[in-house]
Amino acid sequence: MSTVPQNRKSLGKMNTTGCDSEPAVCISGSRVEDPAVGVPHEGVEIAPLGVESVAEWDAYVDRHPQSSLYHSSVWHGVIQEVFGHEVIRLAARDAAGLAGVLPLVRLRSRLFGDYMVSMPFFNYGGALARSEALARQLMSVAGEEARRVGCGHVEFRDTVAHEGWMVRTDKVAMQLKLPGTYEQLWGALGAKLRAQIRRPQKEGAEVLRGGAEFLPQFYAVFARNMRDLGTPVYSRSFFEAILRALPDSASIVLVRHKRRPVAAGFLLGFRNGLEIPWASSLREYNPLGVNMLMYAETLKAAIESGYRVFDFGRSSIDSGTYRFKKQWGASAQQLYWHYWLAENREMPQLTPGNPKYQLAIAAWRRLPVCIANGLGPMIVKYLP
Repeated sequence: MSTVPQNRKSLGKMNTTGCDSEPAVCISGSRVEDPAVGVPHEGVEIAPLGVESVAEWDAYVDRHPQSSLYHSSVWHGVIQEVFGHEVIRLAARDAAGLAGVLPLVRLRSRLFGDYMVSMPFFNYGGALARSEALARQLMSVAGEEARRVGCGHVEFRDTVAHEGWMVRTDKVAMQLKLPGTYEQLWGALGAKLRAQIRRPQKEGAEVLRGGAEFLPQFYAVFARNMRDLGTPVYSRSFFEAILRALPDSASIVLVRHKRRPVAAGFLLGFRNGLEIPWASSLREYNPLGVNMLMYAETLKAAIESGYRVFDFGRSSIDSGTYRFKKQWGASAQQLYWHYWLAENREMPQLTPGNPKYQLAIAAWRRLPVCIANGLGPMIVKYLP
């Protein structure tokens, strides 16, 4: 399996939302006050950032210790190119330059409503700032902008808690601190797990890793699995755009059995961490353990590439996916999804666990894959 360098490139061409004259959106005076804690910030201005300042935005993201890959402007370009959503880059500035940033994406549909997320489709986002008070001020300004344009809610996907905000804490990120060698990891795995990894190897399964050349095979497995789960699938163009925008950070891992693709994962590297936001296997091959082999070889490649943390993605505590990830030694890192809600609005429940979607999920599972692949991208683009 090949290695993946950890640097990244940004996407150059993207649209922006300009600064409105509404005072609640563009704060241009010498004083910004956080309504949640009453802490003033002298000489701070908060306003949407234009395309001419993308390099400055990315430089701030690069040096902030709590930033994620999804804070980068590269995602603004991908989201606008593939989904056509409006992106707002809200920034706090003082005399020294940028003091905080908050990326927002507005999703509007008749089926799911009008709302903003930082950031949709991924686990991480939220405000980055030089202080907790300024981060909350950015969130407050985002809420005022949402109120102005008629959004029902704003969702901030944070890894830290912000006092005074409504929050969901039912999700965790499962992360594994990687040892220095794969032999150390192998020794830490239980005998049962090691046996599950060896079985597909004995049956002739092979593991490959690359980029766009494996996208058709990845997508065939991913789309089939999403249909089986009753979940609308992203378009193939979404993954094509990511691979183009992040040629040095994005890759695909593929397991084949008798030359048939049976398991696949989409990988993203950032700083010292490797993440697998999308992973799938064909259900009829799960007894063979092909997904176990895929994860084992991916962890091996991560260690050999110098990554120090592997992110298995988010789970609900004690769910099936939580237990699967925990057996590899992963530990739960709390996720805090904060909310601004419009007047008389309740906490959104745009999740598969919502009872109102159960009939639709059951019906989706019965669709032919070709129909699910055609309809899915038109629906999932409006789901966060």
